[in-house]
Amino acid sequence: MAPKLALFALASFLLVTAKVSSSNEDHVFMGIEDLGVGKPLNPPVVYPAPTPAPAPAGPVMIKTWKECPDVCKGRCKLHSRKNVCNRACITCCAVCRCVPPGTAGNREMCGTCYTQWKTHGNRTKCP
Repeated sequence: MAPKLALFALASFLLVTAKVSSSNEDHVFMGIEDLGVGKPLNPPVVYPAPTPAPAPAGPVMIKTWKECPDVCKGRCKLHSRKNVCNRACITCCAVCRCVPPGTAGNREMCGTCYTQWKTHGNRTKCP
């Protein structure tokens, strides 16, 4: 009986305090509009549209092997191991008489000589 009485007393106390605090009209209630909810803090950032990458030009066809170092220098300029890339590029250029456009990829533009040449480790030889 004692727990029921304690629970009833607690519920009555909470009911009375809630009624008293709600009867005070000194409180100022703010609406959602006053809080700034739904308003952007900063204006939206507009990013420019990405420009498409330029289409690769056709492969550079070589007439003599003496043109290879200049063409391969451009092909290997961004490579992490420039000397290794340059040496392989010059070899492939001299044999296949072609260097693909760009600094990487596009090997298929020079045909099977350039794409199917493999190293001893069975990797593609030509950069």
